[in-house]
Amino acid sequence: MKVFKLIFKNALRHKLRTFLTILGIMIAVIAFGVLRTVVTIWDSSVDAASANRLITRQSVSFIFPLPYAYKEKIKSVPGVQDVSFANWFGGVYKDKNNFFARLAVDAETIFDVMPEFLITPEELEAFKKERNSCVIGADIAKQYNIKLGDVMTLEGDIYPGRWDFIVRGIYRPQNKNTDDTQMLFHWQYVDERMKIESPARTGLVGWYIVEIKDPNKSAAISNQIDALFKNSSAETKTETEKAFTQGFVAASSAIITAMNLMSFVIIGIIMLVLANTMVMAARERTREYAVFKTLGFSTFHLTGLILGESLLISILGGGIGIALTYPIVAGFEQAMPKGFFPFFYIEPITTIMALSAAILIGIIAAVFPIHRTLKTKIVEGFRFVG
Repeated sequence: MKVFKLIFKNALRHKLRTFLTILGIMIAVIAFGVLRTVVTIWDSSVDAASANRLITRQSVSFIFPLPYAYKEKIKSVPGVQDVSFANWFGGVYKDKNNFFARLAVDAETIFDVMPEFLITPEELEAFKKERNSCVIGADIAKQYNIKLGDVMTLEGDIYPGRWDFIVRGIYRPQNKNTDDTQMLFHWQYVDERMKIESPARTGLVGWYIVEIKDPNKSAAISNQIDALFKNSSAETKTETEKAFTQGFVAASSAIITAMNLMSFVIIGIIMLVLANTMVMAARERTREYAVFKTLGFSTFHLTGLILGESLLISILGGGIGIALTYPIVAGFEQAMPKGFFPFFYIEPITTIMALSAAILIGIIAAVFPIHRTLKTKIVEGFRFVG
């Protein structure tokens, strides 16, 4: 107990220096936690993809549409269980900064192929019956205080004009990494209006969502689907939902890689901050350690004193940093547009990495001071002036 008391007193001998070191470690751990959260959540969007879903899109680019007539042909491919489709609508809800996915979908099938979107049978039936109705995610409903029966008005950009949709359903996420920040409405409603306003844009969808019976046959089924439309005016590219999602993530891969690298650079900064404190402390106590050696303190005792002080500071700074990371990340989640990061939470691996890093750095930062203290002879220690 006396050794632990001595470790604690040594750590607080220079209160300002210790406080600043703990503060530096705390800030670095918070930065590490936030950066790692962004990286892991970005990757989680890929992990959330279903293994038994394929995406069929235009082979040249995702931005080009496909004919509606492809739906039944895709459904006829052996191994295909169900087919739905979606189309990016865009538009503005109240303000341009209110970004979230607004999609025109096949109301009859979209919730069959997307079972992770949980909606009550009554709400689903009401949505299917009313052409100008919509279903929104629970997070969007909460953010904008929207209730069933409310009208959501979009100002169209890709599809110009004023669009009024009645909220008939609010879906909930099945898992933490299920996107509940989308707005879904009838593609048929949009298509019918386009027949009047822009006939050339009718009968076109953005991409097909293909549910298959056996995920192990995804490659063979993808090839069969693409073979149906080979040499047509709108050739297709079919891939797993995971590969499709990775294509979007890859567009930001340089930024994500830089953030990932930066999070680990922060670990190095923590180590330098703590190492500097420990080296200074060991240098100041050179004569004290010589006295300890004279009194019979063993190598084990001296190592414990230095290592204990280093671990105390690093774990204290790391612990406070981890504790503060949770409310800070929660604040980021509230401040950010919901559609940018559909889900934003700290994964357990981030906390484990931060705590492990704090402990490891506490050990590494003590290595040089321990080595210097143990190799310094008693006589040299008494002669030291610093």
